[in-house]
Amino acid sequence: MRSGKPISRSVKSAGKRDAIIRTAIEIINAKSYAQATMTEIAKSLGLRDASLYYYFHDKQALVYACHVRSLERFEQLLREVEQSNRDGLGKLRHFIERMLDDSVENGPQLYFGDHSYLDARERKAIDAWAARLTERLECFFCQGIKDGSIVSCEPALVVQLLLGMLIWLAKWVPRDMTVDRLMDAIRAVSLHGLESRVKP
Repeated sequence: MRSGKPISRSVKSAGKRDAIIRTAIEIINAKSYAQATMTEIAKSLGLRDASLYYYFHDKQALVYACHVRSLERFEQLLREVEQSNRDGLGKLRHFIERMLDDSVENGPQLYFGDHSYLDARERKAIDAWAARLTERLECFFCQGIKDGSIVSCEPALVVQLLLGMLIWLAKWVPRDMTVDRLMDAIRAVSLHGLESRVKP
């Protein structure tokens, strides 16, 4: 049940909302939705619990905003890479690099994992949005197979493996890990295996 209290929507409050969402994502990724508390999120920001309810009615509303913000960021990165003049493998590599850079600049994303805690309407919206974005990511593989830059594979399955890897990176990679080191590891484990040995 959502509270009847008004929620701040002013331009001034937008920065605070962004900070709350970023901190909430970091804590939920580290501890899970069930174990993350509004008290802990507020404390991490130097706020009182009550202050969070000025921006979000409850924890469910906050975590839904986290999912929405993450999908917005994911979609923006996809759009940027889709417009680039690269072959399929080049687009995939650039997308992963941009995701890693974005996580440094804006904090981790709350990826497409479990969201059973949302209500049915929210789950349906997140599922539909995530499916559309996943299909667009699969297009990089289809393009790469067609242009010869990626070996023949099952794009839908490989995308799920790739997303799983990125989810666990967001949860478990040490904070002092650099984007360059992560990208080198991803190239070694994933991209070199996808790269076609036949020059297009």
